Amino acid sequence: MTLAPVLLLAGGLHALAFAPGPLPAGLLAPFQVALLAVLAWAVWRAPTPGRAAGYGWIFGFAHFLVGLYWIFISLYVYGQMNLALAVLGVFVLAAGLAVFPALAALTTHWLVPRPRLAASKPSGSFESLTWRFVLAWSVCWALAEWLRGTVFTGFPWLNVGYAHIDSALAGWAPVLGVYAVAAAAAASSALVVGVVQHWRQADPWRWRGLLALALLWGVGLGLAQNPWGVRATGEPLALRLVQGNVSQSAKFDPNLIVDALERHVAMAGQPTEVPEFRPQAVILPETAIPVFQDQLPVPLWQPWRDVAGYWGGTLVAGIALHTPGGDGTSRYTNSVIGFDSNVSPFALIQGNVPWRYDKRHLVPFGEFVPPGFRWFVNAMFMPMGDFDRGDLWQPPFELGDQRVAFNICYEDIFGEELLPRLHPGPDGEPGATILANVSNLGWFGDSWALRQHLQMARMRSIETARPSVRATNTGITAVIDRRGDVRQALPAHEPGVLDIEVQGTTGLTPYARWGNLAILALLWLSAGWLAWRRVAKGRG
Repeated sequence: MTLAPVLLLAGGLHALAFAPGPLPAGLLAPFQVALLAVLAWAVWRAPTPGRAAGYGWIFGFAHFLVGLYWIFISLYVYGQMNLALAVLGVFVLAAGLAVFPALAALTTHWLVPRPRLAASKPSGSFESLTWRFVLAWSVCWALAEWLRGTVFTGFPWLNVGYAHIDSALAGWAPVLGVYAVAAAAAASSALVVGVVQHWRQADPWRWRGLLALALLWGVGLGLAQNPWGVRATGEPLALRLVQGNVSQSAKFDPNLIVDALERHVAMAGQPTEVPEFRPQAVILPETAIPVFQDQLPVPLWQPWRDVAGYWGGTLVAGIALHTPGGDGTSRYTNSVIGFDSNVSPFALIQGNVPWRYDKRHLVPFGEFVPPGFRWFVNAMFMPMGDFDRGDLWQPPFELGDQRVAFNICYEDIFGEELLPRLHPGPDGEPGATILANVSNLGWFGDSWALRQHLQMARMRSIETARPSVRATNTGITAVIDRRGDVRQALPAHEPGVLDIEVQGTTGLTPYARWGNLAILALLWLSAGWLAWRRVAKGRG
C-alpha cells in the first residue's frame, strides 16, 4: 500500500496542532507528537534516502497547505489577485516550504540507514540503531526548522515547538529556545516509533524508550519551575490596548481614513470601567494611522495630542514614516511612535517624536520586493510597501518605571532577533522589561493566523521571562505574563479596549543570554558525530 495518502492526511491534520480550535489546548502537544510519529515511522521504514525525502515532502506539503491556507485570503480577498494566481501562490509556497521536512527526512535516513529487523528478538545493533535514529531525527528536524527560519529572510511559522506552549516541553524554551523544544518534540515522535517497534518484538528496549520519553518531558517540567534569576522590577505599568477592528477593505480607502482615525481616537479616550485607573500609555495597532505622517494635516493630529493630554501619559501608535534625508533621498519605514501632549503637531508631521521604533525584519512581497518578483507584487493591491529597514539597536520606550521594546507584525516570530534589546544598549542603557507587538492581521480575515500568532508571542515570553502585550487591529489583542500565560484578551474581530497593569521583569534567562548559539552548537556537534559514525562504521 502506498504511504502517500496516509502522509497527506497526517500532514494536514498535523497543522491543527498549532493553536487551540478546533482542538483544545491540552491536546495540541500529544496530537502533534503522534502525527509527526507517522512521518518518523515512514522515514524509519523507507528503503532509500530518496524515498524518505519524498515522504517528508508529502507530509510537509499537506502540513503547510492546511496550516497556511489563510495566505490565500490576503492574496485574493484583500490583495485582489487573480484567483488562479492566488491559489497557485499558496500551493507553490507550501511546496517550497515542504523542502525542509524533506531535507530532514533525507538526512536522517542517510545518517541512520534502514534497520535490518531480526526475525524474532532484535539484536543489540538494532537497539543501537534505534537510539541513533532518535538522535538523528531530532537533530535533523530541529536544524531543518532553523534553516526554514533563516534562509531567504526566514519563515519559521508552524515550527513544531509552537505546538508545545502548554506542554512540559515548553520548559526547555528559557534555556535553549524554541528550536530546542522542536528537537524535543521530534525526539518524542521518534521514541514513540521506537517503543512501538520494540513492543512488537517484545524487547526490553521498549521500557528504556518509555523512560527516555518520561525523562525528556519530566526535565522540561522541572526546568519550567526555575525563575532563572529573572525578577520583577519597578511599579506595574498601566496600559490601554486598543483593538479598532477596522476591516482591511476599508483601512486604506481614502474615503474612509478619517472615519477610522476618529474611531481610534474615540476608543483611545473613552472612560475606563474602573474610575481610578488611568493608563500611563495607550497603545494602538500597526498602521493605526494609515498614511505617512506628513500626509496627515495639523487638524487631524490635534485629537491625538488631546487624548495624550487627557490621560497625562504617552500615546503609542503604528504609522508609516517618511523621513527626508539631507542628500535629497528619503527613508520610508513601517514604524511605531510615542508622544505626549507636549509634542506639537508640526513636530509630529516632521516625525520628530520622543520615541520611535522602525521595523527591521520586513515581510517579503508586502514590505519589500525580492529580486525577480516585482511582477507578482504588481498583480495585487498593496497600499504601502518598499520600506527601509530599521537599525539593529533601537532603544526601548521608557514608559513609567518600565522599558518597553516594540516590534511590528510578524517580527515576534523571530525570537532571536528580539534578544539584543533585552541587553544593555551601546551606551549602557538598560534593556527592555516588557515586550510589545503591534500588528494588523486584518489581511488574513477570521482565520487560524490570529491564534497561531498569539501562540508564538506566548513562546517569546517563555523564552525571555518577559511579559508581553499585543495591540492588534482585528485580534488577538492580549496581555501575556512572563510564563507565557494569557492573562487577558479581547475577542477577535470585535472592537474594544483592554485596560490592564503589566509588571515588568529584569534579568536574563539562559536563552536570552546565549540566543540560538547554544542549541545550534549542540545540534551541529550531534550531527557531526552521527555523520562520523555513519562514514566510519557504516550501518554499525
